[in-house]
Amino acid sequence: MNLARVSNNGQITVPVEIRRALKIRAGDKLLFFRKDNGEIVVQNPNISAIAEAQIAVTGSNYSEDEILTDVMNLRYEATQT
Repeated sequence: MNLARVSNNGQITVPVEIRRALKIRAGDKLLFFRKDNGEIVVQNPNISAIAEAQIAVTGSNYSEDEILTDVMNLRYEATQT
């Protein structure tokens, strides 16, 4: 279990173990969303975009350029929400 303290400005420092697990680097944005059961999930949208692209191209004949374009589009969409 990892704890983080919230500052007066609402800021937190993400514990190093969590940063490593989510591959978070300085300047990255984090995605927070609430599941139907009330659980709050934190994701690195860059990692989820890559995973979505991998699922999308499984068993297909996409070229490397098409895959890179799809990944960039998914990353852009993830940062817009």
